[in-house]
Amino acid sequence: MANSETPISRRALAISPNAPLFDQLEQLLKPHLGSETLSHLQAYPSPRDLPTLLPMGTPHLVFLDTATDRDQSIQLLEEVGRLGHVQVIAILEGNEPDFLLRCLRAGASDFLILPLTAEQVDAAFAKLSRAQPAQEASGKEPAKVIAVMPAKGACGATTVATNLAFQWKRASGQRVLLVDMDALTGNLSFLLKVKSSYSFLDVLQRANELDADLWSAMVRPVHGVDVLLAPDLMLDHNQDLRDPSPILEYARHAYDVVILDTSSVYTEWNLNCARAANELLLVTTNELPALQAAQRALSYLDTNRIGRWKIRLIVNRYLRDVGLSREVIGTALHTDVFETLPSDYEAVQKALLEGKPIQASTTFGKGIVEIVNRLGGKSAPGNKKGSSLSGLLGLFSKTSK
Repeated sequence: MANSETPISRRALAISPNAPLFDQLEQLLKPHLGSETLSHLQAYPSPRDLPTLLPMGTPHLVFLDTATDRDQSIQLLEEVGRLGHVQVIAILEGNEPDFLLRCLRAGASDFLILPLTAEQVDAAFAKLSRAQPAQEASGKEPAKVIAVMPAKGACGATTVATNLAFQWKRASGQRVLLVDMDALTGNLSFLLKVKSSYSFLDVLQRANELDADLWSAMVRPVHGVDVLLAPDLMLDHNQDLRDPSPILEYARHAYDVVILDTSSVYTEWNLNCARAANELLLVTTNELPALQAAQRALSYLDTNRIGRWKIRLIVNRYLRDVGLSREVIGTALHTDVFETLPSDYEAVQKALLEGKPIQASTTFGKGIVEIVNRLGGKSAPGNKKGSSLSGLLGLFSKTSK
């Protein structure tokens, strides 16, 4: 029997092209939904539509039909499972351990196996009700994860990530974690003038025993932001790093915002950071070599099914009279420029030498504040469209597809 005393407190959505399956599911869910209704999406949506279909601010429960189209549904599951505020119950055609495990790794919370029965649904909701109180007691959604990735070296991505963390803390007062995810050449320790006996490797190695006390020993507070450093020494087996989820699973529930400073878009480790992120800031400059690298990075992310909807192109050290203009860059890369950060050498160097955040009153600081405002949901002025670009666009035609 369904437990009517603990009805679902999430918005429920079924994604299935199979109308009879939806009708059956709707009948079985009625005792659990309380006053909520089960919405129905009759086609698998594009990942770029997910933020609109499943907006932040409301917990969602998605019933995903994997039986009608396995490939399309598993790709969608990977994207939905990264939103943080969404739980997915996958509907499987049969009890196949390999496919079940694949769904679990992609982010499914639980499973229903055809033919659907009331007993299966009751068991799934009993599991949800056991997991729900801890989340409700915390009174918060999982943290927003922002991955900052350079298109190539020396684009200033670490400076962007660091100051983004500090300005986010200053502007919002939220709990912010900054993580140096570069195991090979991570330099946050040097830039911030801090040391720690621990690094993110210790978190990975002790993931099963993490608690508040152990975590507080692993991070270093810097200007109100918790910082998790990279290892001091280069790793011999850096290529073996693949899964950052133990770090992110704990951090999502301990913080409001998590900012990942990564080394590039490449390698499985960085790709998994990108997959886990709600927002991906791709940092470039407006010089031709950096823009060509940005084009290749975007192509690589596309090939690995990182949705363009989450990528925000940041042009750092932007000089209007040097290099390509904002309008040309956006059109050449087929991606709108999210924000430009002005070249502000004196302010940046002063902050680096002192190990302090760049002042919000500087021209660079004002650009970072604008990024914080926009990522935090505040409106920003629209971008102007470019024109008369054919000559410069030819520079990118050889590597564009």
